[in-house]
Amino acid sequence: MNRHHRFRTTGLIAAGVMTGILAACGSNPPQDTACMLPEGPNLDRAISQSRFDLKTGCEHRFDSYFKRLLSIAEGDPKPENKASFSEFLIWANEEGLLSKRQARETYNRYFGIKYVSLIGDYSVCTQTCPQQSEVMRDMDRELADKEQGLLKISADRRSYHRASRLYQEAELVLEATCEACGPAE
Repeated sequence: MNRHHRFRTTGLIAAGVMTGILAACGSNPPQDTACMLPEGPNLDRAISQSRFDLKTGCEHRFDSYFKRLLSIAEGDPKPENKASFSEFLIWANEEGLLSKRQARETYNRYFGIKYVSLIGDYSVCTQTCPQQSEVMRDMDRELADKEQGLLKISADRRSYHRASRLYQEAELVLEATCEACGPAE
């Protein structure tokens, strides 16, 4: 084999390899089949599958798994579902998926009557009043989450009505407080 033929063959092989690499780059990435969100009506089974998946490479999809679990639980509302979500969030904290604060706030956002949207160590007049409409939008979204958690998942009408009443009271108090604070400067 002469030198010219050897370089040409090597060049053709290199061109073929490059074409293959470029084709692979342009193709669709493989689907993440290991992170299939749970299906079916059984919350305990869905939580078990979620725990397994979240421990074996799907931790980046925690929010998606949590939302799916909420949706599954709506199919069988009962008071015990609160405990199931509490245990799941404690587990998520122990596995390092959520901090203690994140786990507590997530639970309270859906299953507590108090509003995590209002928790903070700040001055109402200087920090909350200038953002009053934004604070109320956040509380409104949280009330919808409480409706899902307390009513649709836990069948806890009494707690939901308390949370709804607290929302209305907070709105009135915030309006009155901001009016008393005077115009923002």
